[in-house]
Formats: sequence, structure tokens, C-alpha cells
Amino acid sequence: MPAKDAAIKKKPASRKKKLFTRDDGELTLLSLPTIIWFVLFSYLPMFGIVIAFKNYRMIPGEGFLSSLIQSDWVGFKNFRFMFLTADAWIMVRNTLLYNFAFIVIEMFLPVTLAILMSQLISDRLRKISQTAMFLPHFLSWVVVAYFVFSFLSYDKGIANQILISLGTEPVNWYAEGKYWPYILVFLNTWKTVGYSMVIYLASIAGIDHSFYEAAVIDGATKWQQARSVTLPQLKPVIVILLILAMGRIFNSDFGLFYQATRASGQITDYRQTIDTYVYTALMKLNNIGFSSAASALQSVVGCVMITLANFVVRKIDPDSSLF
Repeated sequence: MPAKDAAIKKKPASRKKKLFTRDDGELTLLSLPTIIWFVLFSYLPMFGIVIAFKNYRMIPGEGFLSSLIQSDWVGFKNFRFMFLTADAWIMVRNTLLYNFAFIVIEMFLPVTLAILMSQLISDRLRKISQTAMFLPHFLSWVVVAYFVFSFLSYDKGIANQILISLGTEPVNWYAEGKYWPYILVFLNTWKTVGYSMVIYLASIAGIDHSFYEAAVIDGATKWQQARSVTLPQLKPVIVILLILAMGRIFNSDFGLFYQATRASGQITDYRQTIDTYVYTALMKLNNIGFSSAASALQSVVGCVMITLANFVVRKIDPDSSLF
């Protein structure tokens, strides 16, 4: 008995030695650049949230930190400017509605294109199609804005030239706001659908082919294979991307809503979001406390939305939840 007790006591000590092996050290070294990147660019900048609660002013002869410490504490005053202006409802409405449209489209269109792309027999045609759809993702909104202007320019735009050739009056696109919800949704879809499609294509490539072979033996058509095999296998990826998209529902792509529209004041009610409003206020008032407050609010709302979305998913399908 004493010998057995001694052996039992020695086992935990041997287990502790194996908690951090050589392989763990190699993996830690491999992940070190990523850890450093996140510390420098994600965690250290979190200190800047203090600016949201101060009336930050640069003091002559002082550095950033010294000026920040000596600036007056204003509490939640910087947050009030977002909700006490006449444009508060417009910018919140636009941000939420546009993001809701983007989320709905990105749930269905990229999945459909990925399934169709996976059915192409020609590898060359598949590669060409993937490249053509993925290329817009790498284009800057500045470049895209010039393309859009070449189409929608009142004098020499391609769209107006077509309308004139059809005997219709030209349209001043940058002064008619009613067209821009459709234009903005189309531009965002055109620029982002290729990236999302590639994610789903990678997931489809990882599906076990034995599932499809069994479906073929049972006489399933391509549509039935997609509905009964591909979509159920893609469900975890679709749900995770949906949860992450909910975290950005209070954010907007500044390039899309400011540069692609050329910041036209005549369509402000249709293009103004939280990000464009904060930028305009920052340029006019030169108060970085406002922009910091808006960013902090967006981060908090995003965290809450991700948590709520994950909670709902976990109640419906625990295996598909993010955490």
C-alpha cells in the first residue's frame, strides 16, 4: 500500500512536466508575431478610450500623454452630440438599414455563387470566374469612386449617354437621393461578394466527397445534393459569419458612403451614416473627443450584438454557436 500511494503521488508531478512541451514552445514562437501585432495595434490603443471622456486639447510644449492627463474631464458629454442633433435619427437609421440589407444579401448570394462555382467542370473557367469576382475586393474606394463617377456623371456619364440615346432626359445622379440606396447596396455587394464566396468555396472543398457519392447512389440530383449535403455542411460557417456581421451592424464603410458618393450634400439623407457624420463633425469642430466617443459606442454596441446573436444561436443550435 505505501508503494502504491507513493506511485499515485508521483503521477501529478509527471503530468505537470508535460503541460508545456517542446511542441508548445515552437507553436508559441510561431504565434509570437501575431501576439505582438495584437498587443501593439489592438490592446495598447484601447488606452485611447480615455479621450472619449475628456475635452482633449494639445497643450503647447507638452506631449500627447501629458496633454491628455491635463485635459478637462467631461464625462459622457462627448456622447451627447451624436443624439442631440437633428441628424441623429437619420444617421442611425441609415447605418442600421444599410447593414441589415448587406447582411441579408451576404447570407444568400455568396453561398449561391459558391455552390454554383463548385459545380463548374472546367478548372480554367472556375479560376477565371473566381478571380473576376474576387478582384473588386482589392480595389480602393477612391478608385471605385472614379469608376462610379464615369458612369453617373451628369455631362459625360455612361448612364446618361444611354438614357439620351433612348430618348430620355438625363438624370443628375449626385442630386437625386432616391437612387442611392440601390446604388450603395449594389456597390457593396459587387465589392464584397467575391471575398465571402471564396470563404464558402474553401468550406465546400473541405466537405467529405463520400457524402456526395452516397447521394449520387441514392439518385439525388445536383439541386438535391446542394440542399441535403452542401448547405447543412456550410451551416456552421454561415452562422459564424452572421454572428460576426452582427458585431458590425453599428459600423459603416466610410469609403462607400463618403467617397463613392463624392460627399454630395444633396443626398445627405441617403448617404449619411455614423462614420460619415463623425468625420464631418471632426473636420468642422476639430474635437477628437467626439470621434473617440463614437468609436467607443460602436465597439460596445458591436460587443453586445455579437453576444446576443451568439446567445440566440446557442439556444437554437448549440453546435453552431461561436462561443
